[in-house]
Amino acid sequence: MDAAEAVESIQREMTIFARRARASAGRMHPELSLVSYTLLGHLEERDGCRATDLAAHHALDKSTVSRQVTALERARLVERRRDPEDHRVHVLHLTEAGRRILAQVTESRKAAFQERLAEWPEEDLARFADYLVRYNAWPREG
Repeated sequence: MDAAEAVESIQREMTIFARRARASAGRMHPELSLVSYTLLGHLEERDGCRATDLAAHHALDKSTVSRQVTALERARLVERRRDPEDHRVHVLHLTEAGRRILAQVTESRKAAFQERLAEWPEEDLARFADYLVRYNAWPREG
């Protein structure tokens, strides 16, 4: 396989991967789309952030993030709190329900990955992980 064929294969396989990820998110928790799961994960990782920061980090339109956040607020998975340093700003935080659902979905996803990769040799897993990190690091921010 030459480089052009390899790139075409990578593109095709990553598209399939993305479709599966979207479909599996809905199966793991009916209230959580892949975007919602991603936003909740980011809020947990950052211990809260502004909606505009979510939009910038994920390269999403602010209106898209606003709709997602509104749905997450209605489901009582996130809440807005005033920033203690700047009372004009609201920061989004996970609620306890949001933390529980995120943990459940994360565990389900982890189990699915472990099952799917169980037969892979350790060297292949390490190489695959390194390649994904390398791929996702481009372009470097800053």
